[in-house]
Amino acid sequence: MAGHSKWSKVKRIKGALDVKRGAIFSKLSKEITVAAKMGGGDPALNPRLRSAVQAARAQNMPNDNVDRAIKKGTGELESQAFEELVYEGYAPGGVAVLLEVMTDNKNRTAADLRLIFSKNHGNLASSGSVAYLFHKKGQITAPLSAASEDRMFELVLEAGGEEFVVEGDHYVITTAPDQLYAVADSLKNAGIVAETIKLTYLPQTTVSVTDEATASQVIRLCDALEECDDVQNVHANFDIPEEVLGKLSV
Repeated sequence: MAGHSKWSKVKRIKGALDVKRGAIFSKLSKEITVAAKMGGGDPALNPRLRSAVQAARAQNMPNDNVDRAIKKGTGELESQAFEELVYEGYAPGGVAVLLEVMTDNKNRTAADLRLIFSKNHGNLASSGSVAYLFHKKGQITAPLSAASEDRMFELVLEAGGEEFVVEGDHYVITTAPDQLYAVADSLKNAGIVAETIKLTYLPQTTVSVTDEATASQVIRLCDALEECDDVQNVHANFDIPEEVLGKLSV
């Protein structure tokens, strides 16, 4: 799959998802609050909120935290006014980076991101610099145990999904953005319970990074961006061969 994002796969290989639980909860709370604000506080009637709550429960986020985040979105509790933004930049080796951000202070966030890029041999770019290299897509993951590959192919086709790949012990299903929740619901009705349901950005083309030093710098930058409180998701168009990744100590 030419446009498949490698960052999620790299994170699983190198364990980069072992961030502080408090930081994970903070990002999930923001998503729940914004989803509730945009579409209402009932997950049954708000697919984005339903997906956000599902992601929170997968991380064992306490129900009280989930309820509080929903009430902040619906106005029952006071909350900061979060703004959803996309920032763009370059990592070493000419790798394009696209960031999904939620912030209550654009100036602070821009300054923080600029510093992270500069400290890690990259640079924050102007709007439109790399966005054209990515397609917005829906993405669903489900465990391999959910169905055989042949059965999953049939279900994805019937549900209106675009394609799927096997990644580790998961199926990764790609959909058109406006079909994400319909496909997820169709799969659920067929007995396939998704582990994650989200909108994402997939690169149209990838940049091969075979030099170990450059690959290490790219991953360090993506890690540092992931750790930023205001960054919800990091997307990059690098392609690091697994044999190179296995040699890195990052």
